[in-house]
Amino acid sequence: MSLEYNKNNIMLAKDLRRKATPQEKHLWYDFLSKYEIRFQRQKAIGNFIADFYCHQARLIIEIDGSQHFTEQGLQKDEFRTEILESYDLMIIRFTNRQINLNFRDVCEYIDEVVRERLKVIGAKQR
Repeated sequence: MSLEYNKNNIMLAKDLRRKATPQEKHLWYDFLSKYEIRFQRQKAIGNFIADFYCHQARLIIEIDGSQHFTEQGLQKDEFRTEILESYDLMIIRFTNRQINLNFRDVCEYIDEVVRERLKVIGAKQR
């Protein structure tokens, strides 16, 4: 089952891929692009663009910079999370600082979440 998306976000998603932050590049090139289960970068979902998306695990990974920690940024993230979770997706967030200082732990946590999500999704399909 593919997710609906706003076609107007496709060009923006492509532009975001070209202008990825150092932390997004690090997570993509040094882990997710080689991960055994496929992830996509800057994936249009509904009216949003997820930093990283794994369809099999129905998982979104977001990398949050400083703009996410303002009152307005926190409210936008809360609204966005609520909508995306209504599609039966799980969202996990990391800060730029976590990527920079604890990259290995971030990767291990992503792996744990993906594996757990696959078990849960597999159990639901039986």
